[in-house]
Amino acid sequence: MSIHWTEQVDDDWADVKAELGRAFQMSRTAAQAEESFVYVVHHDDLLGRRGSGNAMVAAGLLSAARTAALEGSRKGWTANVIAYDDEADREQVERWANWMLDSNGATGELIRIGHSHLGKALP
Repeated sequence: MSIHWTEQVDDDWADVKAELGRAFQMSRTAAQAEESFVYVVHHDDLLGRRGSGNAMVAAGLLSAARTAALEGSRKGWTANVIAYDDEADREQVERWANWMLDSNGATGELIRIGHSHLGKALP
């Protein structure tokens, strides 16, 4: 089971491509082993608030997780995304990521953690 923490990138295609490549390698390795994985992105990147490069990475990974979730659902593994804000601490995000990896339930989901988002509650 794998967790990919995205790194902040510049608004440069080479940086975006490198980060997406790193995420792809992790997810391909997990999928080949039929293991679940989680991408962790910054909440503001999904909204384009920290530059277009970061937005491309976050949106790309959200789309990748949802696509991978279709494949994984047939084979028993999951793919999800966690978006955190600056108020969320790393331990909290890791607890959620590990819960998503261990639960074998939801797949293709975006879970937002932090004070900047109020939404659905999970057990």
